Amino acid sequence: MNSSNQILGTGLSGLVGSRIVDLNRDINFTDISLDTGYNILKPDTLDDLFKNNPAKIVLHLAAFTDTNAAWEQKGDKNGLCYQLNVIGTQNIVTLCQKYGKHLIHISTDYVFDGSKIESYTETDTPHPLDWYAETKLMAENIIPAEFTIVRIASPYRANFEPKIDLVRKIITKLKNNEVCKLFTDQITTPTFIDDIGIGVRKIINTPKSGIYHLVGSSSQSVFEMGKSIAEIFNYDSNLIQPSSLSDYLKTPNARPYAPNLSLSNQKFITDFNYIPKTLIQGLEETKRQVN
Repeated sequence: MNSSNQILGTGLSGLVGSRIVDLNRDINFTDISLDTGYNILKPDTLDDLFKNNPAKIVLHLAAFTDTNAAWEQKGDKNGLCYQLNVIGTQNIVTLCQKYGKHLIHISTDYVFDGSKIESYTETDTPHPLDWYAETKLMAENIIPAEFTIVRIASPYRANFEPKIDLVRKIITKLKNNEVCKLFTDQITTPTFIDDIGIGVRKIINTPKSGIYHLVGSSSQSVFEMGKSIAEIFNYDSNLIQPSSLSDYLKTPNARPYAPNLSLSNQKFITDFNYIPKTLIQGLEETKRQVN
């Protein structure tokens, strides 16, 4: 087997991972998952695979991403969120080091608290607000400097039945003529998943160490995002109505949300010579693919 087209990967059946596989059909991905008999929480099930597979790159997407369920597990190191995101990552790191493989670890914009006015860059200090984000930052802190950390943000795609992303959630509501209340004071950086697939391929081809923000090229409020979705998909934009994150945060038992998750992708663009789409460009391509 040729090592250059072999990749070991976790989380390859998920929202993002499955599209990375779709877009890189010339790569032979080996899926490390419970479905294929591997468990990242039982590293002894992985040792022979890492030892015998010629892949030089390991792509680690597997994570506990249900933020509401994670919130219920806050502080519980026996909970699945901590176990998958931290212990699972530690196991993958150890095997990569043992067998000389380069790790590309997928992380999240949630590691920031959203208190910054400008866009976050890779040199900004993370400060997570919830347990999911805390465990993802703990995972980042496990990653040795010679490996690659890729932070992604609000990923969306045209089709994926097992999990509905925020863009398709809004489209479904508009299609059903339902009012969609969205925060005017929460900024996000939606990322078209095809750009993640192309961007990850560029890192696979030319691995660079350090942290990269592989995110969309525009940031806007969730409310503005909803208006753009309605406009591009020809739905009634009056169904998109404003609400307030700051008001929500005053309610009892409110889960914390970062007000500003605008991330800069300039470092990625400079180092890999690829510009991810803006929200408008991504939505237009999503519409083309849906049709």
